[in-house]
This record gives sequence, structure tokens and C-alpha cells, in this order.
Amino acid sequence: MKTQKVWFITGASKGFGLEIAKSALEAGDKVVATVRSKPEQLAETLNNNPDLLITIMDVSNEAQVKASAAEAIEKFGQIDVLVNNAGYGLLSGVEEATDAEVRKQYDTNVFGLLNVTRAILPQMRKQRSGHVINVSSVFGFGSMGGWGLYGSTKFAVEGITEALALEVAPLGIKVTAVEPGLFSTDFLDTNSLFQSANAIDDYKDTVGAMRSGVIGLHGNQPGDPAKLGQAFIKLVNAKNPPVHLPLGTDTVAFYRAKTDKLEQEIKDWEAVTNSTNHDAVATA
Repeated sequence: MKTQKVWFITGASKGFGLEIAKSALEAGDKVVATVRSKPEQLAETLNNNPDLLITIMDVSNEAQVKASAAEAIEKFGQIDVLVNNAGYGLLSGVEEATDAEVRKQYDTNVFGLLNVTRAILPQMRKQRSGHVINVSSVFGFGSMGGWGLYGSTKFAVEGITEALALEVAPLGIKVTAVEPGLFSTDFLDTNSLFQSANAIDDYKDTVGAMRSGVIGLHGNQPGDPAKLGQAFIKLVNAKNPPVHLPLGTDTVAFYRAKTDKLEQEIKDWEAVTNSTNHDAVATA
């Protein structure tokens, strides 16, 4: 007989979060879905499933996060899967974004993720089981013009994931960073994607070109969000889940291109790289 898992999914009102919640419920599991507003709308979308608990929570509000975690544990008694999905994109040149725009990005994508992780891990440690899944991005491995600031938040998520995986492994807890490529969600929609208020003309051929390009790309992304949801089901049911799971052929192609470039740079600069040790070390 299948044992029901309890999922805690942030940012579940739309996009990846919604698709993951749908897939988990269809698999017969229980779901705690967090939204910032309009819980009744999500309840209707998910057919008022009795295995669903919806909580109002902004990941950047630590008090709300702690309250939602407590409500989830009181309702279901355990949390088996944490999906840190809440986040948003910021399209901006590194110089263009204001301090406030960058801090807001980090408050959600990094500090919000940490708020939720700190709130859920005590229960997983108590259980000596669980799986933390951090939704990263293709830009968590390599960045592009216009995505440096957003990508830097995902680079942070990658580093947090790798260290956390080592720290909690002896406690029976798994940790995975999932790196989706371009999927046909509303991520690139003008109502979801934030852009810096400032645009510098000197960057028109780089960041400006990216701004123009995403308009035409929205609606033509190669990834199917429903299939991403199914990939999460396979991930949480794997005996030995990976620390990194890139999703989408575009992500894999991007990763391989960067790896090839890094290998070439290492080769080209190997003499300089190896010249920096103390002489005693170099001749040992």
C-alpha cells in the first residue's frame, strides 16, 4: 500500500508551483500549498481536494512562514517534501538595477528560501527523513546579459543546496536543486517578469536586445510544465535522488556549452593557474 507523502510547496498559485501541486495530488499525496493571496481561487483550481491545505504566506515574512509550517504540521503531522518554488525574475543589466530592486529580488529568491527551509527542517530532523527541493534555474549554472542579478540569486541557491545536502545527509534528509530551462509558464509574461526601471543606452545591444528577445520568446518556450510536475514525482520517489537535476534539453545544452568553455579556459590558462603555489609546493 502506498504511503502518502506530505508536500509543502511555496508559490503554488501558478506556474511550476501549481503544476507540482497538481501532480502530487494526482499521485495520491497530501499538499500544503502556500499563496500570498486568493486561496479560494487555488482551492477551486485544485477541485477543493480534501488532501489539500492552503495557507497564506509570503516567504519574505518570517512570522508568516513559521505560522504556515506550524499549521501544516498540526494538520498532517509530518512534512516529507519541501519545494522551495516561490521566486520571480528580474531582467536588468547589473549596473541598471537599483539597490531596492536587487534587495527585493534577494528577499524572495534567497532569504525567503532560507526562511522556509529553517522553518521546515526541524520537523524533517525530528522525522529523520525528508526531501528538500530548491527550484533553481538554468541561470544557476551560467548567466547571460540581462540575467546577471536574477542568476546570482540562483547561484546562491545552488551553493546553499550543495552544502545543505552534505549537512543533512547523516539525518536521512535528501536535498536537490532543480534547474529548469524555458517552460511555457507565465515567467516571461509582462505581468510576472520584473524589469529594472532604469535602462542605460550603452547596453542597448546586450541587455536591450535581451529585453526585446523575451517578448517574442514568451509562448514559444520548449518545456511542458505538466511534464515538469511529473518529473518531480519521479524525483521524490527515487531511492537516491541527485543533488542537481537539470530539466529541459535547452538546459542540458546550455550546461554542456559552459562546461566546454570552462575546460578550454582551464587549458589555456593552466600555466598561470599552476604558477601560484609556494615554490616548495610546486617542486614537491
